[in-house]
Amino acid sequence: MIFMKFLSTIIAGVSALLIFTSSTPEKGYYSELYRPQFHFTPEKNWHNDPNGLVYYKGEYHMFYQYNPYGNKWGNMHWGHTVSNDLVHWEHLPIALYPDENSKDSVFCTAFSGSAIVDEHNLLGKQEGDEKTLLAFYTSQHCGQRIAYSTNKGRTWEKYEGNPIIPFDENDDARDPKVFRHEPTQKWVMALYRKTENDDITRGVSFYVSENLVDWEWKSHIVGFFECPDLVQLPVTNRPGEKKWVLFDGDGSYIIGDFDGESFSPETGKMKSDFGKNYYATQTWSNIPEDDGRTIQIAWMRGGKFPDMPFNGQMTFPSELSIEKFSFGYKLIRKPIKEIEMLHGKHTSWKNENIIPGINDNILKKISGDCYHIIAEFDIKTSDNFGFMLRHGKKDAGTEVLYNVKRGTLSVLGSTVPLQAIDNKIKLEILVDRASVEIYANDGQAVVSNCFTPSEKADDFVIFTNGGELEVIKLDAYKIESVWAEEN
Repeated sequence: MIFMKFLSTIIAGVSALLIFTSSTPEKGYYSELYRPQFHFTPEKNWHNDPNGLVYYKGEYHMFYQYNPYGNKWGNMHWGHTVSNDLVHWEHLPIALYPDENSKDSVFCTAFSGSAIVDEHNLLGKQEGDEKTLLAFYTSQHCGQRIAYSTNKGRTWEKYEGNPIIPFDENDDARDPKVFRHEPTQKWVMALYRKTENDDITRGVSFYVSENLVDWEWKSHIVGFFECPDLVQLPVTNRPGEKKWVLFDGDGSYIIGDFDGESFSPETGKMKSDFGKNYYATQTWSNIPEDDGRTIQIAWMRGGKFPDMPFNGQMTFPSELSIEKFSFGYKLIRKPIKEIEMLHGKHTSWKNENIIPGINDNILKKISGDCYHIIAEFDIKTSDNFGFMLRHGKKDAGTEVLYNVKRGTLSVLGSTVPLQAIDNKIKLEILVDRASVEIYANDGQAVVSNCFTPSEKADDFVIFTNGGELEVIKLDAYKIESVWAEEN
């Protein structure tokens, strides 16, 4: 009998290690060819949407859609990771499992959602001084549900009153985003759904609650699909002014006003990212007031990671704001300042004139697979200019091209309109082992793409065609791996 208990304990321990994460990293941990070095990926298996982004007591929690059984979508659980700086991540055990003891790949699995801190113990689960964390999620085909944690997110229990919004086979409801609306002193849930069994009614419904359990439907706005998010942002060049931004699953957005019950659009729908690998945007809740930032992250949907043990990566976190231009309001997105923590060797250039066919490549001094490049150019007489990223002897690399006449920036098959400002263009580029993110003209336009550069193609080239180009300033920082201490 004692032996059987011992054997059961051993089996349970092995299973936990297989399903969760490695507690003792092996040699070469997180060093694979296409393993991102400063973007989040799980140790192994499939992941997609970021979920339950919440800050509590010095930790940024990030949950994510996760399949613990393989590299393909299905069997959705909530994976879990925490960070104290949004850059270095610690893997934690799976937080949410399918409901109703489901073994099906879809039925009652833990789909996307959000998380908050229950500051006033509305759910009645608080133990001692530690506030309760609440996760609102879709149990697919089983309604909208709550899970809670009384120990800083280390373990989770399902709320006994689930579902808080029952399943309706006609509305396809999912992905609840819950937040506090201070002017009305109520909680709001933005929920993707259809008001009728017709795709033309797909959009975001808004519900309100005083106790986080009983929810009352208030309004619906059509033209949205999956993973909604609604945040209020400052207009940086108009002190004191703020606007609400409603995000769709693909990161597109509308700027307008929100009164706590309904959203009133003031703009048309606009893209926040022009890349091919950007989806399911979400923002962190409960960020301290003395920080004040709104920080967003997304899943780089559709990325390829050949022969890797994992499938999927997140974008690098970005800070959001709004700016008022002559043509109207526009979202601004920039990489968070914490990227500077990873800066390694720094190489810089100032006031360098590049002439086609005459100058050598000024970037020949830098080489590596992870870089942060910040550059400002005076177009002068150039017809087009740009970079070749991850260039090698047998591989030309990935072209980043600005077409002066067309006013467009192109990379990896994605093209974004980009007008020069006083004949100048600014580009900020994050290059990781499997991704390229470009923030143009101080975050007015962003392009996020995955790629698979050749092994040992680690060089960078800058070029101009048709005329002279001035590099006003260019800083290149080699990026250190966030996993270096684990290697």
